[in-house]
Amino acid sequence: MKKILLFISFQFCLLASAQQKITFNYDAAGNQIVRELCLSGCSQSAKKVEEVKEIEALTEDDLLKFSPEDVISYYPNPVKEELYLQWQLGEENYVTSVQVYNTVGQLLQTYGGNERRNSLNIPFQNYPGGVYLVLLSYKDGGEKSIKIIKQ
Repeated sequence: MKKILLFISFQFCLLASAQQKITFNYDAAGNQIVRELCLSGCSQSAKKVEEVKEIEALTEDDLLKFSPEDVISYYPNPVKEELYLQWQLGEENYVTSVQVYNTVGQLLQTYGGNERRNSLNIPFQNYPGGVYLVLLSYKDGGEKSIKIIKQ
């Protein structure tokens, strides 16, 4: 009987210390953005969520590129509300249109008249979460596509 009582009290101590914990992370507006289930050894240093910067506060290091010599930059990816595109092209070759497609190839939006601009803000807040393709068309007929994830 003593062995059974000792075994039950030992099991109770193990179960009491192995409780699950749920941690939450919030954005600057107070919205819950991450929920994590912590089974054991949970540390309070949860993953830091990268804050999205204002366009005026962006530096060259913040902008994402395909390769270091690429002339097209974008921020942020994944996007929540708005995608910022920036390109550096000469007078002889400029961006004529920017098109946004969903994963089934449906054209969602076209932005034209970019001859005198070198940047564009594309609103994504009305689109559901998923993967989108942003296609930039150049004057010389070339095209460049960017895969964007909408959270």
